[in-house]
Amino acid sequence: MVDQPDETRSTPPRLRVIACGMIAREILAVKALNGLDHLDLKCLPAEFHFYPDRIPAAMEAAILEARAEGFEHVFAGYADCGTGGRLDAVLARHGVERVAGPHCFAFYQGLEAFAAIGDSDMTTFYMTDFLCRQFDAFFMKPLGLDRHPELIPDYFGHYQKLVYLAQTDDPALDKVAVSAATLLGLAYERRSTGYGDLTAALLGAASRPA
Repeated sequence: MVDQPDETRSTPPRLRVIACGMIAREILAVKALNGLDHLDLKCLPAEFHFYPDRIPAAMEAAILEARAEGFEHVFAGYADCGTGGRLDAVLARHGVERVAGPHCFAFYQGLEAFAAIGDSDMTTFYMTDFLCRQFDAFFMKPLGLDRHPELIPDYFGHYQKLVYLAQTDDPALDKVAVSAATLLGLAYERRSTGYGDLTAALLGAASRPA
């Protein structure tokens, strides 16, 4: 007699990923590419990129909501992201892990590569696929640069180059990044990173038991 597979044992537990809205598209891409059907995504507002002090409390509320919905397995789709360790304190209280690193610009490149670049990127303004898509909404309009371009040196005068960390190969996004560098008066560099360490982080979280 041939043993039948134990489907209950082979099916991974549901995973709630609570993530920054800036990386939602990328998380869904990793989910689709790797068949992570048990991964459920909930995003916090992308604008928290500018207000990191709001992330810890919002994350705690989202974790509690996930537990109330029956998710025993929760993962944070964030790096530290400017919270100065306050996000880690919240995650530690609830036994939740996150993507390693200081911010998405680091984990997209891979932490080893980011560390190797070191001081050479100290005056770099980073853009990602998301920030290319939302350049007007995230930078031009909030900073008033669409109305007052003379303010550009005040905001970007301490940067020397714009580095586009490209998750995909999209000529339309490349065009935005090049135009942004020209507008801001910065040297331009493109780095094709893909999803970097994000893929491994999500695969690791998705494979661990609750």
